[in-house]
Amino acid sequence: MHRLNMQKAIVALTFAQYAVRPFFEDCDAPESAVRLLAAVCLCFLTAINCISTKWAMKIQDVFTIAKLTALVSIILAGMYFMATESLDNFQNPWEGDYALSSLAYAFYSGLFAFGGWNYLNFVTEELENPYKNLPRAIWIAMPMVTGIYVFVNMAYFAVVSRQEMLASIAVAVSFGNRMFGSVAWLIPIFVALSTFGGVNGILFTSARLFSTGAQEGHLPAWFSLVHVDRQTPIPALIFTCITSIIMLLSANVFVLINYFSQILWLSVAASIAGLLWLRISKPNMPRPIKVNLALPITFLICCLGLVLLPSFTEPFNLLVGLAITLSGVPVYYVCIVWRNSKQTKNVIMHWIERGCQILFNAAFVDCHHDRKREREFSEMQTSIEDKSVSH
Repeated sequence: MHRLNMQKAIVALTFAQYAVRPFFEDCDAPESAVRLLAAVCLCFLTAINCISTKWAMKIQDVFTIAKLTALVSIILAGMYFMATESLDNFQNPWEGDYALSSLAYAFYSGLFAFGGWNYLNFVTEELENPYKNLPRAIWIAMPMVTGIYVFVNMAYFAVVSRQEMLASIAVAVSFGNRMFGSVAWLIPIFVALSTFGGVNGILFTSARLFSTGAQEGHLPAWFSLVHVDRQTPIPALIFTCITSIIMLLSANVFVLINYFSQILWLSVAASIAGLLWLRISKPNMPRPIKVNLALPITFLICCLGLVLLPSFTEPFNLLVGLAITLSGVPVYYVCIVWRNSKQTKNVIMHWIERGCQILFNAAFVDCHHDRKREREFSEMQTSIEDKSVSH
């Protein structure tokens, strides 16, 4: 959960950096301005997602078009440059730092850019026939996204020199200044629109993940509350917005990416290890989607490499990632385990749920689940009143 909030913060910071870039052409924008604009972006999109799912999807459609327009423009300009100019920037392409930690950090940034591959899994509950359409969406979208971003990076490397790329905080702006002349100001605007849509997409999917986790009993139940009319998970959306804003305490995108990647690949490795254990310990469990064991084992080895290799030179990042990940353990025990074992905690959690229901005009998605909680709450109130009378 922490990694999703951190990813929203990273993309929001990227949006803010590109959005303010036209106003600070000759210098870097103040960090306070960047963080404030990123916070405004998060709050505005959270409000939209709370008000209407349809509005959120329309925003996603519009800004996806803006993203593709910017990417296609960069690709075409790069192809023109490669066809008409020299390709000096491609000389000595394998020159660089091949330390294991440097390779891992390079993979962090590259894999972060492709990090949307797993978001489809978060909205399977809203997919029609997910066992058929989820693999189809992955097989169609993954090659398309991979091809587009490979061509975009080729365009960047052809036009922008290695020194310029390392010195630039916004590579697309450096590319636009070289290729688009008087209309170069459009590039940061299109990139800002693209990242704006990216924040919206992460907000939409992460809130559904919180809601589903609550329905499965892995998170506090109030995360599964939805507005009675708009059918939007308002408590989950507001919580993810607040935690993402807290992540904005650091405006260094690359530091956040390193922390995020440590948490991400550590979590993925743990998940894959758990699935392998279930495959061995419960071989007869129903599995609608099943793959050869060689694939998850290879993936697990790669994930462990991504986690461990940077830790030999900078172990502090791994310790921070572990601390952030393990911070969810006490929350689980306080909000889930103790809730089911101590009547006092039960009453407190029920009052929190009731407060969220009243404040956000929300109810549980499952009416049976809602009636069950209402009955439990009524029984506890009756029990407490009886004890008070007897005393």
